[in-house]
Amino acid sequence: MSRPGPKIPPLSVADAQRAVLEGWLRRRTTAQALAQRSRIVLECAEGHSSMEVSRRLRIAPDTVRTWRRRFIERGLDGLCDDPRPGVPRKITDADVERVIVKTLEETPKNATHWSTRSMAAATGMSQSTVSRIWRAFALAPHRSQTFMLSTDPLFIDKVRDVVGLYLDPPEKALVLCVDEKSQIQALDRSQPVLPKMPGVPERRSHDYVRDGTTTLFAALEVATGKVIGSLHRRHRAAEFKRFLAKLDKDVPADLQVHLILDNYATHTTPDIKRWLLVHPRFHLHFTPTSASWLNLVERWFAELTQKKLKRGVHRSVQALERDIRSWLTDWNEHPRPFVWTKTADEILGKVAAYCRRISDSDH
Repeated sequence: MSRPGPKIPPLSVADAQRAVLEGWLRRRTTAQALAQRSRIVLECAEGHSSMEVSRRLRIAPDTVRTWRRRFIERGLDGLCDDPRPGVPRKITDADVERVIVKTLEETPKNATHWSTRSMAAATGMSQSTVSRIWRAFALAPHRSQTFMLSTDPLFIDKVRDVVGLYLDPPEKALVLCVDEKSQIQALDRSQPVLPKMPGVPERRSHDYVRDGTTTLFAALEVATGKVIGSLHRRHRAAEFKRFLAKLDKDVPADLQVHLILDNYATHTTPDIKRWLLVHPRFHLHFTPTSASWLNLVERWFAELTQKKLKRGVHRSVQALERDIRSWLTDWNEHPRPFVWTKTADEILGKVAAYCRRISDSDH
């Protein structure tokens, strides 16, 4: 008959400790081992014996006793893994800070940005060490992005106007995002395109032959994702006026029409203004200058470019227009609306943060 082991003292959990343990259980990113240890301690704190907790959690009794004892002796710290043995750290926190500061605040003498090799030479560290530090702090000096802040004096009012139409459209009205994709080129490759094969991507010559251009006028329905399109060889106020007439014909007469447009000159010519006076159900809403990202139809143009135009081969403008019309028809058979989620306040808050960063960098 085995002798009973030493009796483990009762376990009590303070309110602050209980809050931390329950937080570890709720957090989705908590390691499973730590979550299980937290559950063991909380079950034991309810007065259950080690054997009962073992049965409830389906784990070995020795596991329950181990973490119960460690919590009694060391509190919350006892639930964390002990430091593992290994080679002592060679790169100090000061070394890491030196790499980060140099990356963010300096540039090499003979280049516009750092590489792992140039940073390693400048700091005396290995290239792999620099690479690990950059990955740990999400630094990528070789990457850059472009941006453009609008200087429109009515920027705030226009943002609130357009975003308001997206998030709270008026009743008995149709909101259309309108724009022109001009100068779409019918491009033919100078040599035949080689089809893809297992392990080999599709290949095409880098040079091409231009066979003319066309312009696509498009109006995206915000609610349904359907697109009303019209192709024209030129991009003038006359073509835009014909496109407005097409919208007037296709949209039911009992609906008001709200058009979201950019500030292109053809949208505000005297001829267009006279047309709008004759058709009072059309209401124009302009995006701020240098803020085409606010117009949802630009996202649809990106779909068209990536899926049809970018890798297309067209030997004539007629062939190009035929492909665009076919793609437009297929899209409208299964339309997918683009859902706007950002509020005007969130957008303006981000723009304000960019302005502060620019102001701080100037100083």
